[in-house]
Amino acid sequence: MKTLLKGIIVGIGGIAPGLSGSVLLVILGLYQKALNAISTLFKNFKKNIAFLIPLIIGFGIGVLIFSKVVDFFLNNFEMQTRFTFLGLVLGTIPLFFKEVKRNGFSKKYYIFIVVAACVGIALFSLNSGAFSQIKNPSFLQSVLLGVAVAASSIVPGVDSAIILSTFGLYELYVSSLANLNFRVLIPAGFGLLIGAFLISFIMNFLVKNFYTATFSIIFGLFISIIPSVLNESCVLSLNTTSAISILFLIFGFIVSFYLGNIQKNNKRISHIFKRKEI
Repeated sequence: MKTLLKGIIVGIGGIAPGLSGSVLLVILGLYQKALNAISTLFKNFKKNIAFLIPLIIGFGIGVLIFSKVVDFFLNNFEMQTRFTFLGLVLGTIPLFFKEVKRNGFSKKYYIFIVVAACVGIALFSLNSGAFSQIKNPSFLQSVLLGVAVAASSIVPGVDSAIILSTFGLYELYVSSLANLNFRVLIPAGFGLLIGAFLISFIMNFLVKNFYTATFSIIFGLFISIIPSVLNESCVLSLNTTSAISILFLIFGFIVSFYLGNIQKNNKRISHIFKRKEI
């Protein structure tokens, strides 16, 4: 049940613009375990499948439920919603930099971060209008949708919504889930499975052999997608909408930062209440 509930939280991250499901896997302490289970699925099949099934079911529940929520709020309260997601993304930065430095870090890795950030900005921000939104996809485009979701879900900090928006697939993704469009979802499911096995194997190899370099590049890509969370509708001015948007940004940051070290933060809160009781 714990794995199922964590999978639901990861699914929410998979659909929310700016928030990556794999980021939440890292926060919840499941990332490397999930990566190893997928890439070595048939080596210890019973153990791996017993772990993956509740995680995948939870992920699917989170995506299906939250896709309707995101679709509603983006259509009716776009500015406030996007600022909330921006806060959630900003709150994960300390966690990710801590993850980058976990196995040793030197100044040369800043070069990896800067180069990856520049490449990411060129791909996801400066080139954001290169692909028009796809509304009636072909079979191959639907498969590509699944592969893109797999890639952005498995690589920490690479947001599914930003990647899909860049290639004109995000609106198709959300609407297909919200309306259960199986003409798109079934081939996308095949793409998701193929992409998950292939990319998990590659990421597992990179993390085991080039940990700091891999996470430095991932961190740079993560930084590069932050400007893409907002769009032309998110212009601040002296009005109620802007004030509410800023409040939601702060709220999103607090929630994300809290989840970044939930056990430690729970102890801090418990300690504060104990002192008040004394």
